[in-house]
Amino acid sequence: MTYACPPGGHGRPAALARCVSVEPAKFAAAHWGHTPLLSRAAELPNSANFTDLFSPADADELLSRRGLRTPFLRVARDGQLLPAARYTGGGGAGAEIDDQVLDEKILQLYADGATLVLQGLHRIWPAVIDFTRDLSAAVGQPMQVNAYLTPPGSQGFATHYDTHDVFVLQVDGRKHWRVHPPVLPDPLERQPWGGRADEVAATAQGPAALDVVLEPGDALYLPRGWLHSAQAQESSSLHLTVGVRALSRYALVEELLALAAEDQRLRATLPFGTDLADPAAIEPELTETVDALRDWLLRADPAAVAVRLRQRAWPASRPAPIRPLAQAAAINVLDADSRVAARPGLRWRLTPQGDRIGLHLFDRTITLPASCEPAVRALLAGPATRVGDLPGLDTDADRLTLTRRLLREATLVPTP
Repeated sequence: MTYACPPGGHGRPAALARCVSVEPAKFAAAHWGHTPLLSRAAELPNSANFTDLFSPADADELLSRRGLRTPFLRVARDGQLLPAARYTGGGGAGAEIDDQVLDEKILQLYADGATLVLQGLHRIWPAVIDFTRDLSAAVGQPMQVNAYLTPPGSQGFATHYDTHDVFVLQVDGRKHWRVHPPVLPDPLERQPWGGRADEVAATAQGPAALDVVLEPGDALYLPRGWLHSAQAQESSSLHLTVGVRALSRYALVEELLALAAEDQRLRATLPFGTDLADPAAIEPELTETVDALRDWLLRADPAAVAVRLRQRAWPASRPAPIRPLAQAAAINVLDADSRVAARPGLRWRLTPQGDRIGLHLFDRTITLPASCEPAVRALLAGPATRVGDLPGLDTDADRLTLTRRLLREATLVPTP
């Protein structure tokens, strides 16, 4: 069995080095999931102050000329999200939709102090797509990227916490950040800050753990649960927020409980007439259930849990985009001298299935003859490969058949 794109990087990957001013080992030990880290521009290799990823001009391009639709834009004012109907409408002739972002309405709202949140840039903006894939590979976790555009002196959201870690990358303007310790360490996605609004507000009145103004090129790492608020200063502000959608140990608990349905003792019906409101009546059933669950957990199969975790984690990180037209053209002219490589960022796993092998991808499983295994490994685990050099297959016709199949399945890409 083989995996591609294993979690975590080695050394100091360029994408991570743009976000943190310490070595990866120190970041992992001292900050990851524990404490914030402020990295100033002078400590980072950010000659372009992140404008190579996304700039105010890029934001204008998205908002005016790309036919942007919800949910790729949110608008907030005075700490509240505005209804999408306030800034969307019909797309005009040939685009009979009613949720297209209208630039003239965005102008009015932004000029009146509203914050614009461009969501999902890791799916729609090329430079951010590539950067997110590289950073995700370095950290070993799925990621998402939003851009926050805030008018001078405005604050988009009140003090709150996120249920995922974030890297904040200040692109343009200056923004004042106040960061406070968690009221709930390591919150799960089902534990948003709104359920603890009073605690959040009270903690925000106390001394800040970090009180800083981010300048262009600065970066800030915040673990999930840390309270924060941010206010633009004398000019408008643009920053990127890279959200780290990491699985927690609770994900293991959820998958273990899902698999526990296989245990007949845990599927047993409660006794007839049990008073569910009476603790004394529930106590013996609870004791027996806990005992049964403990027995089952001691027999839990790590391989079965890993399969379920893979089904959750892999779809959250898409591999690099492909060019469908160019890919189709490459299939049509493929010959033994053509060179191909694994699609960047692709995660895969091979398993034997009798006289077949299963190639497990993030969204499906491809079944191939077992004789293809050496060639598949060479294609997906190694550097760019000449089709005629693939091992384990007897003829170029077989090699071409396999390569065309994997190109069509978007697991390979043509290379020069």
